[in-house]
Amino acid sequence: MPVGKTPCGIAIPQTNSPIDLKLIREFLAKAEKLGYESAWVQEQIISDSPILEPIILLTYAAALTSKVRLGTSVLLTVIRNPVQLAKSLASLDQLSQGRLTVGVGIGGPHVPEKIFGISSERRARQFVEGLQVMKALWTEPRASFSGELWHLENVPMEPKPFQKHLPLWFGARESLALKRAVRHGDGWMGAGSSASVDFIKQVGEILRFLEEANRDPATFAISKRVYLAIDNDRARAERRLREWFGVRYKNADMAARVSIWGSVAECVDKLGELVRAGAKHLLLNPVFDEMEHLELLAAEVLARL
Repeated sequence: MPVGKTPCGIAIPQTNSPIDLKLIREFLAKAEKLGYESAWVQEQIISDSPILEPIILLTYAAALTSKVRLGTSVLLTVIRNPVQLAKSLASLDQLSQGRLTVGVGIGGPHVPEKIFGISSERRARQFVEGLQVMKALWTEPRASFSGELWHLENVPMEPKPFQKHLPLWFGARESLALKRAVRHGDGWMGAGSSASVDFIKQVGEILRFLEEANRDPATFAISKRVYLAIDNDRARAERRLREWFGVRYKNADMAARVSIWGSVAECVDKLGELVRAGAKHLLLNPVFDEMEHLELLAAEVLARL
């Protein structure tokens, strides 16, 4: 089928209760057949919602697909050991034959580091050094790194990722974090829990930081996760979005602030605003009737962006 110029990914159903393996298998097969560029997962380890662990789910997805890229948006790397995480991600990239995009984030006050045995102090330093440790293990025959928190000397780790360069996309909102994304990453994805107006402002900052760093914007990915619902009955769509946000984020009012919903034409128009603002990739995230949305978005939306 024809596709538009803007690559679009799709969120893998990750929060169904009970866990529906048949849905996941059929969803991934259909997503690849319909031409979606990528399929994505989120991370929330501690939750009363039944959210599958992201790396394990992507490994399952890798076995069920052969073309679609696979992405995390985002892994909270400060609550993970970077040596173990580097091994898991390199293995996943091998099993997917180089289809992995690693989205990473520093997290916020809601992340309970102490539950994971991690100090909440010097979070930014933990985040950056953890990424540097992983990059060293992925690229050096015997990795060496000397930081304030982590020290490696001649540490071997094989296999390396299938990709010579494993792309890192950052999740970030504040100016300092956006600047960090430009300094250390290959791309940035605006959060699904942020509004379009915030994304537009953040794109401006990203472009300014790229210019200051003398980086070519064409080599830096800019994406946005979008929670959305296509339904000519706008009130029904908003109600169902509010129900989901009330469970997932414990904040039903967030739905109206950050989501896109309504008719096909209305959704295409609002998604087009994000593209015109600088999005070079969109992660479409329906939160109910996932199979129906998967097909409807492919038939009515992808070719128009």
